[in-house]
Amino acid sequence: MHLEALFAAKPAPFGPRGAPSAIQKQAVQQLHVNIDGTDEDEQGNKKLHGGPEKVLHQYSHKGYQALTEAFPEKAFAVGTIGENMIVAGMDDNNVHVGDVYKMGNVVLQVSAPRAPCNKISHRYEIKNLDRFVGLNGITGWYYRVLETGVLHVGDAVALVSRPQHTVSIAALMTAVYDKGQPEKAKDYVGIEVLDDEWREKCERVIKRAS
Repeated sequence: MHLEALFAAKPAPFGPRGAPSAIQKQAVQQLHVNIDGTDEDEQGNKKLHGGPEKVLHQYSHKGYQALTEAFPEKAFAVGTIGENMIVAGMDDNNVHVGDVYKMGNVVLQVSAPRAPCNKISHRYEIKNLDRFVGLNGITGWYYRVLETGVLHVGDAVALVSRPQHTVSIAALMTAVYDKGQPEKAKDYVGIEVLDDEWREKCERVIKRAS
């Protein structure tokens, strides 16, 4: 596998309220990756995006394919959902929380799914698109950085390790968004590599069902 494309942007007014957002990213040839972000990319809302647990967002070709099939009248080009990178062969079903990947000279660990916000609904002008991607488990995922460096388009990508007890990005996302899956949420809440945000999301699903 290899890095097919990289994307970055600086915050700019976006959506009906003109709130700052960096969802409209442009293709770049490299990203200088630090522990808490990249030199080239910034977040408009740092309360919801960015930080050491959400340094990079990756999306998948399968996600774009599912969106195109569901909304054929829209143009879902790679890079338009706000991701920083895309790699053929990686998707929400075969990527797991806690996976460690080496990309070029950078080492990354999958931290959590991307919790979809209404910015993607505004981006494509599709009402409740954020809920659609959540229910279908095609949100993409975030990385924390274990070893800093510079990512380049074309860099080799390899899975280094996977925790013994983990869950796929798609399974975790659908368990949280589909409130009818409390048993799955119970299975996932005890996963050691799960971050506090997603552990709390699973706990809320369990509490609602009790």
